[in-house]
Amino acid sequence: MERALAQWNLDITHATQGLEALEAVRAGKGELLFLDLNMPLLDGYEVLERIRREDLPILTLVVSGDIQPEARERVRQLGALDFIRKPIDMEQLRQSLRAFGLLEELERPAAAVTVPVTAAPPAPAPGVISETLSLQEHYQELANVAMGQAADLLAQLLNTFIELPIPSVKLLEYGELDMAMQQALSQSDLTTVCQGFVAQGICGEALLMLTGTQINQLAHLLRHQGELNALIERELTMEIANVLIGAFLNGLGQQLDMTFSQSSPLLMADLPTQTSHRNRQERILSIDISYRIEGLAVNCDLLLLFTEDSLPKLNELTSHL
Repeated sequence: MERALAQWNLDITHATQGLEALEAVRAGKGELLFLDLNMPLLDGYEVLERIRREDLPILTLVVSGDIQPEARERVRQLGALDFIRKPIDMEQLRQSLRAFGLLEELERPAAAVTVPVTAAPPAPAPGVISETLSLQEHYQELANVAMGQAADLLAQLLNTFIELPIPSVKLLEYGELDMAMQQALSQSDLTTVCQGFVAQGICGEALLMLTGTQINQLAHLLRHQGELNALIERELTMEIANVLIGAFLNGLGQQLDMTFSQSSPLLMADLPTQTSHRNRQERILSIDISYRIEGLAVNCDLLLLFTEDSLPKLNELTSHL
């Protein structure tokens, strides 16, 4: 987004979370605020509430991957001028700025500044693991956009509002992941759906985990009539998994300019018990997202796992962005 704004006459101040953004606004470091919604300490909704409560002199445009219609409506009610979806679309940004009379001000020519250019020695090529770690925040932002698209479909399916977390992106050793999964799957009330996915040079597995209580509440939101039995619970779980996994992979694929193919979803309980022969030092890129349904104690825990063999291709595509 900063590259998109570089064509205009402006100074940019960065804030990594909501409290820092408010401190910058109070210090007079901005007249126009581009505000995300999913942030630590204070999220975008809370920042807008404080801006309105303190009557701070700032114009705000929300830029978010959460594209639920209710999210758009809520930020406008809290005083945001407009809502722009991620990834940033320059034409939409220009239209929004023009509609509020801001584009002409931004397009005033700035004084020319000559910046000397010095040649730097080429950096050594990083290893796959260190490169993945250096791109961790980029993966988090890719997940943020894909997560918003999946939440929008889930909100439509359930006719409710989905509260979005900050995605957790980690590089784990297979041994660590195996221990964590064994502990999670030992819960007797947990239902886990697994679905494999592949694209050119990339493969992995998606897992959706729900408890029996959560499935009952989801059935209520889906207006299921009659008694719940094992077959109905299975169908409901598969439906939720298809929506969340498919939409997330579609959103990720759009950003990386690739299409993911998916296997049929399966219940983990239906799979035969196997002894793993994987190298326990092998690294797995994990993206962990817990969608929460507003007003209910329901979390849909989605875990995306990418094999170490997928990291070179993922790093290459993400670096281009």
